[in-house]
Amino acid sequence: MPYDVIKELTLLLSTITEGVAAFVIAVAVIEAAFRTLLVILQSFSGGEAASGHEAKEDVRLRLGRWLALALEFLLAADILRTAVAPSWSEIGQLAAIAAIRTALNFFLQIEIDRAEQRKATPPEVRAGQPFAGR
Repeated sequence: MPYDVIKELTLLLSTITEGVAAFVIAVAVIEAAFRTLLVILQSFSGGEAASGHEAKEDVRLRLGRWLALALEFLLAADILRTAVAPSWSEIGQLAAIAAIRTALNFFLQIEIDRAEQRKATPPEVRAGQPFAGR
């Protein structure tokens, strides 16, 4: 009986955690759409191309940060769900999901760090450097 209560509470908590992740993604998409609209409107009003590029990159990176947070919540939900009564199949699925989400987060963080380094580099220094790509 107590095990069943703990199991149900854990499954409820994992569902709530997934809901939080969905909420974070929804907020991220709304914010990114609003910021994108502002960038578009600024470009029509005669904004500079360089500042427009930086504004678009800022929108993309902010969205990426939100999505990284959502990935953490989703991973936590998967761990909770698997912790209740894991089978070897569920453990394998969790390992695969965790590996994919961790890799996504890792590469997203690299992209964010590179963009922050570019922003921290003075424009006169950036002008003399070749484009490093993504």
